[in-house]
Amino acid sequence: MKVLDFPLVKITIWFLLGILFSYYLPNTLFNLCIVLLIGTIDFSLLYFSSKNNKKLITLFGITTCFTSFCIGAATLLFHTDSLQKSNYIHCTKAFETSQTITLTIREKLKSNAYNDRFIALINSINNQNYTGKIIVNIAKDSIKKSVIIGNIIKLKATLQHNSNAKNPNQFDYGKYLADRQIYAQLYVSKSEISIAKYAKKDIWYYSGCLHRRILTNLERAHFNAAEMNVALALILGQQQEISSDIIQDYQYSGATHILSVSGLHVGFIMLFINFILKPIPNTRKGSFIKLISILISLAGFAVISGLSPSVLRSVVMFSFIATGNHLRRGGNIYHTLLVSIFLILLFEPYFLFDVGFQLSYIALFFILWLQPLLKNIWTPKNKVLLYIWEALTVSFAAQIGAFPLCLYYFHQFPGLFFVTNIVIIPVLSFIMIAGIIVMIFAVFCSPPEFLIIIFEKSIYLLNHIIHYVASFESFVIIDISFNLYYLITFYLLIITSIICFKKPSYSKLVFVLTTIILLQISFIYTKKETENQLEMIIYNLKKKTLITEKSGKTIELFTSDTALLHDPKNYVLNSYLVGNFGTIKATHKVKNTLFFNGKKIFIIDSTGTYQNKIQPDIVLLIQSPKLNLDRVLKDLHPKIIVADASNSYSIQKKWKKTCDKKNIPFHSTSEKGYYKLN
Repeated sequence: MKVLDFPLVKITIWFLLGILFSYYLPNTLFNLCIVLLIGTIDFSLLYFSSKNNKKLITLFGITTCFTSFCIGAATLLFHTDSLQKSNYIHCTKAFETSQTITLTIREKLKSNAYNDRFIALINSINNQNYTGKIIVNIAKDSIKKSVIIGNIIKLKATLQHNSNAKNPNQFDYGKYLADRQIYAQLYVSKSEISIAKYAKKDIWYYSGCLHRRILTNLERAHFNAAEMNVALALILGQQQEISSDIIQDYQYSGATHILSVSGLHVGFIMLFINFILKPIPNTRKGSFIKLISILISLAGFAVISGLSPSVLRSVVMFSFIATGNHLRRGGNIYHTLLVSIFLILLFEPYFLFDVGFQLSYIALFFILWLQPLLKNIWTPKNKVLLYIWEALTVSFAAQIGAFPLCLYYFHQFPGLFFVTNIVIIPVLSFIMIAGIIVMIFAVFCSPPEFLIIIFEKSIYLLNHIIHYVASFESFVIIDISFNLYYLITFYLLIITSIICFKKPSYSKLVFVLTTIILLQISFIYTKKETENQLEMIIYNLKKKTLITEKSGKTIELFTSDTALLHDPKNYVLNSYLVGNFGTIKATHKVKNTLFFNGKKIFIIDSTGTYQNKIQPDIVLLIQSPKLNLDRVLKDLHPKIIVADASNSYSIQKKWKKTCDKKNIPFHSTSEKGYYKLN
């Protein structure tokens, strides 16, 4: 049976389109439910009618797709917490003044220099029941009051909305959190919270207890901290304590995927369990025992690792693969993947917009689809060469599939990824087996010293290899401009090329050539779009002034930062350059007057001086000038006042009040983000 003939393929595709429709074109849940009800009734009637009248089969298929689309759209809305009346986002007073809040700690996040960070579930605000996930930032202070998963805590604080990206083309952390149904954060010190005597003992509590027990037993065994943090990431998916230097090494070497528990890790675990269960005969009863053992083991692994979304996705995926193998449906592995995608998104539709979810499935799909074709190109007789060739083909298949997505999201490409994967796979295989054994020991007691030494040295070796590969920075291509047009046309070219390579024909070659033309059109359209771009940006950069004027691809930079004048390298500026295919033409010190597209911008700096005769369209205030804004407005008559982040917060509040009285718009980059002129 061909993959596309499987009914669930069409159902899943329309289900995904429904989720996308609901995400980008929001609708009311009531309207969708009515449409879904009508679709369901039509589906039911046509299901029975088409059995007797074959002419209705086509109409039944269309109705099925429409119903799947509606289910997808409704599923996303059902899982959007902000649409629920009980969600704390509707408690406006909690965002204005301090309120008494009770919440349950659910998940530990990576700490920063100032705070320990957790995801918590809100229980009540001022004794009124509310729900929803929130990030709790607890200040690191001298008071030793440990907070653990499952703790019910009471505190008094003001909720703060997540801040969106304040500069162009930057990662939008607020949107990322909103996709995880987290709409606010709160900040509190340990002395301001009271912890209930009894914790909420659910599966997350016991998972947290198990994880702490493992950590304690590993520390007792004198496991080196740096290697232990990598071990916890490799085996349990806990990346919270890994240093930024180690993470950068893994990024530059193309091995970031092994720090996040994914299909690779869960696949190793399943292979290890299969190896242990090999003595059990492949009878019907024996096969069932193996399946149950694998499912229980994978579920246990998910609990030990903290039930993180990435682990749950991989566990669900491989649980379906194991079930498919048990049912002797290994030939329909694509169908198994589709079932896992459908069910995962049915319960967590926002996973579709998670980069990890996208990369996991696209990489696995290309390994299953493309790797056998690459493998058949050459069949070496030497076993060592055969192993290297198989590792290379798996690596290339995964990278070809993930390549456009990586460029689109991360704008960089590690050129030595194939070297990394060939070298680390044997080491990683040993680490995974040793790690599983060590973690099982650590659940019950402190692991034997010889096991710890072996495990620690193997991780040290892995880190050393990764660091060595990452040291060849010239092979790491960074700051690659890549937009949505490129993403779509690159995937069209890759997919049509593989189809043609698999079974060449004239019509398939025509499709390949057509996608090449489409790719060229995307290049031409992007170039034309870029060349016609004319805009000025006033950035939000703390204690600094940064302005860019873009005309086509060339950008002129105006700044108060002397370092940027000589070396215009800045993460804020870099994001803009990469996202807009731009290059810096010249850098200048900030001038008092700028002209852009027929508009006059007058800049008042810390001196506070200006000329009355100037009649600017925009007044930009920088470096906290001491001035009477009432007089400035009366003398200059600007259409808008803009204040960047080089000004103090208190003085900006005064300026805003003054502008409100005069009915003149006031734009603070600290509050509203960058200011754009085009």
